[in-house]
Amino acid sequence: MSARRLVGLETEYGIIRPSMPKANSTVLSAQIVDGYAQLVRDSDSATRAARWDYADESPLNDARGHSVSREEAHPSQLTDSEPTLEAENQVWTAESIALDGNDARVGATLYQENDTTDVVMNMVLGNGARLYVDHAHPEYSGPEVTSPRDAVLWDQAGDQVMRRAAASAASLGSGELLLYKNNTDNKSVSYGSHENYLIPRDVEFSRLVDGLTAFFVTRQIFCGAGRVGRGMLGRGAEFQISQRADFFEAEVGLETTVNRPIINTRDEPHANWDKYRRLHVIIGDANLGQISTLLRVGTTNLVLSLIEAGMSPKLELADPVSALQQISHDPTLQASVALRGGRRMTAIEIQRSYLEAAETYCAQREVTDPDTTEILNRWRAILDTLEQDPMQAAGQVDWIAKYSLMKSFTERHNVGLDDPRIALMDLQWADLRLDKGLYYRIAARGLMETIFSQEEINAAVDNPPHDTRAYLRGMTLQRYAPYVVAANWDALSFSVPGARKINRFHMPEPLTGSRAQVGELFDAQLEINEFIDQLARHR
Repeated sequence: MSARRLVGLETEYGIIRPSMPKANSTVLSAQIVDGYAQLVRDSDSATRAARWDYADESPLNDARGHSVSREEAHPSQLTDSEPTLEAENQVWTAESIALDGNDARVGATLYQENDTTDVVMNMVLGNGARLYVDHAHPEYSGPEVTSPRDAVLWDQAGDQVMRRAAASAASLGSGELLLYKNNTDNKSVSYGSHENYLIPRDVEFSRLVDGLTAFFVTRQIFCGAGRVGRGMLGRGAEFQISQRADFFEAEVGLETTVNRPIINTRDEPHANWDKYRRLHVIIGDANLGQISTLLRVGTTNLVLSLIEAGMSPKLELADPVSALQQISHDPTLQASVALRGGRRMTAIEIQRSYLEAAETYCAQREVTDPDTTEILNRWRAILDTLEQDPMQAAGQVDWIAKYSLMKSFTERHNVGLDDPRIALMDLQWADLRLDKGLYYRIAARGLMETIFSQEEINAAVDNPPHDTRAYLRGMTLQRYAPYVVAANWDALSFSVPGARKINRFHMPEPLTGSRAQVGELFDAQLEINEFIDQLARHR
């Protein structure tokens, strides 16, 4: 048992063009991704890129033992093919691979008034991450990491990638594009901040449902992002803990954008199918704060370890969806929710049950690695603080920091949360601009605890993690991008001059391809043919 596990975080960002408030968000998202692609192409830095390879995608497989047909699936579930976009007088269609300079790019062509421009909509980056258009949002999917701290670092790198992309897009003539790390537009739309955890396939999925439901419903108390308003339309002037809570309607299911479930059943491991399952978690808010992200990932890692060991608390909520929303709607943290059998517990009490089970397990087995020790200590400390006075956790927990700022404003100006300026604050809190976003402005004053500097975050933009296959993926793009025609989480495809066919290198083991294993290949400065030959010997 440990707080260490293979993890990957994904974030879809809200986007607007201030000069054209009703501009098509899918087109704006494509301009963001293309802006970063152009920045990469023109850069002398290590941030190289390649097109995404869809060959290994299987989004309609359900962990409960069946698959949904393409005809039955919601269009948003069909993530295994290039997008075809239509927006007013513009038609965007996926084209064939086009090699341009040092990058292998997949294009979409914009035809408008006889003007043809290649637009990149999906790319793999030199830090091992993926940047692409996910329906109506630009999305950054971070590289695979093995510790909660690294999950935070490469998630923060995604925010910086987006800032650079927006600046590049503006310089290319798209106009100013504003990006928000939030989860709803308060107009019935919610977009995701997903987490991915690698677990053994021999863990029965029903055990995951039993062990995780109460945990996921209640962990929002330290990793919610905060929101003014209730329901999908954000009506009313009441503050709640989670931006996503009101958008969930089911306990278990395959969907992600309709009838959202607390436990998602997508069975698409992006790894060896016989050994692994990827738990795709959709019930999290996007966090700007580093501590909320650290706790979100670290505590989930520990609870998964408890489930694998058969040590998870047996807590069955009577109505998980209702409990999720009850807890979100009570920033005092006093609300209790019903368990099956009639017992009632608060979110803090439920979280303490999980914490105590993890502490007991680690003590019995003398688990003392630094990551586990840090998460256990932080988990207990945050619950103690929340129990005494939630507002004392404003320097660590996103929703509390946001709520504290809003309360100070309303008290200073003698207004309520229904004041129009509060709605503006709600949005501006998530603004990614370092000089405009309210989160970043209070963080710059030292009011938010951080564990990484901006210099460390910038380094993660350019460099992959060292201890997963993301290292091999990212470094290959940095050194051999002209020959990489496509890449995904578990494969690299090479096209070498004179070769008769594409050479596809599979990476089914997420921990194979680390710097310790293949770093010498990059240090040797090999020619591409020799590099591919040597790489094959590391299978």
